[in-house]
Amino acid sequence: MGSVNYLIETENLTKEYGDLTAVRDLNLKVREGEIFGFLGPNGAGKTTSIRMMVGLLAPTDGRVKIGGNRGVETDRTVGVCPQEIVLWEELTSYENIYFMGKMYDVPDRELKERVSRILEDLKLEEKRDEPASELSGGMKRRLNLGMSIVHEPDIVVLDEPSAGLDPQSRYSVWEYIKGLKEERGRCIILTTHLMEEADRLSDRVAIIDRGELLVVDTPENLKKSVGEGDSIRIELQNKDRIEEALELLGEDEEVIETNRVDEKIVLRAMDAVGKMSRFTGKLEDAGCEISDVTVSRTNTLEDVFIHLTGKGLRS
Repeated sequence: MGSVNYLIETENLTKEYGDLTAVRDLNLKVREGEIFGFLGPNGAGKTTSIRMMVGLLAPTDGRVKIGGNRGVETDRTVGVCPQEIVLWEELTSYENIYFMGKMYDVPDRELKERVSRILEDLKLEEKRDEPASELSGGMKRRLNLGMSIVHEPDIVVLDEPSAGLDPQSRYSVWEYIKGLKEERGRCIILTTHLMEEADRLSDRVAIIDRGELLVVDTPENLKKSVGEGDSIRIELQNKDRIEEALELLGEDEEVIETNRVDEKIVLRAMDAVGKMSRFTGKLEDAGCEISDVTVSRTNTLEDVFIHLTGKGLRS
């Protein structure tokens, strides 16, 4: 087995804003040619982490190494697609990408070919001569993505790449992101609070919460780490009984784990479907009114997050 080439390495990377520690002692190694996902709730420190990793934000403490060199030059090495859409509204789709390419000194003949290819790949060819101001939100986000990779960077940073997109546009963006890796071997770093996005796209996922790295592994290994059993979500009509219900279910020998997530009871048990009446019966006997019950027999990355933190990704 060959040696692993790391494109980005961080050592105890920390960012403080006064009394607030946004990121604490981040130690990561990102490999060449992989999609590396940062998964966590809003405000967890994902964006701050990647901005420090690619040299867009100075850390309070710690170091970053890219391509074997201390420090970072963010010209041709890195392309960034921010969460906030940044366009020249009066320019056309073609002109937005072309102008960004000129800023990176891409040769003119080569640039024209790249812009046309990007527009086609992102399904924006029909909008090439329309002002950006007339594009839909999903089209603007795709155009922003095209602008971030026109100079063919080694590292592409995507901050919440499908935020606000409808399902069709989201899947289109996901396919394009996978193509950037598979066809061109780019290293892609993305932040997301969407477990499906992290699961579908990432070769490895870093789960982060409150500025601290909790775990890094492949999505499959992370889901296996939760252990066996099914996940059951129970919603009560009387929310003031949730803590009582959690204590009652936690005493049951068939229950592996219980948590309160988004005002719901989340428990894990073997053969949850077969034991459902056992659990709901206990709650009903105690006077807890159940309004909804759902069962998942396949672990998700949200189950991993709940297992690690006792709360949901949206909490």
